Amino acid sequence: MPDVTVTIGGREFQVACQAGEEHFLRAAAGMMNAEAEPLVQQMGRLPEARMLLMAGLMLADKTAALEDELRQVKSKLSELEGRPAPQAEKVEVPVIPPQVRETLAEIAARAEALAERVSEKNPS
Repeated sequence: MPDVTVTIGGREFQVACQAGEEHFLRAAAGMMNAEAEPLVQQMGRLPEARMLLMAGLMLADKTAALEDELRQVKSKLSELEGRPAPQAEKVEVPVIPPQVRETLAEIAARAEALAERVSEKNPS
């Protein structure tokens, strides 16, 4: 079990952890130090226990606020997931451009002219 030296509020602590977990311990100690440093700067030298208690309480307060926010987000997500899917909105878009209509009219006129010629050559 490795020992890791961490600094919190300007004080060093030796902490044991599981092998491979050192980076998690250092990250947690960094968070604790981020809370302890302003306390030490504002209040001066504090007893170790009081500094650690205050830093821990400040982190717990932040954690509680995040957990509350997470609960609200999960509740909102659950509510949104429970709603029926909105119906697809039908949008009509003109598919045939004006040039195509003109071309089709010309083709129809040619077809009619050809039909007339055929009927003239082959009277029924």
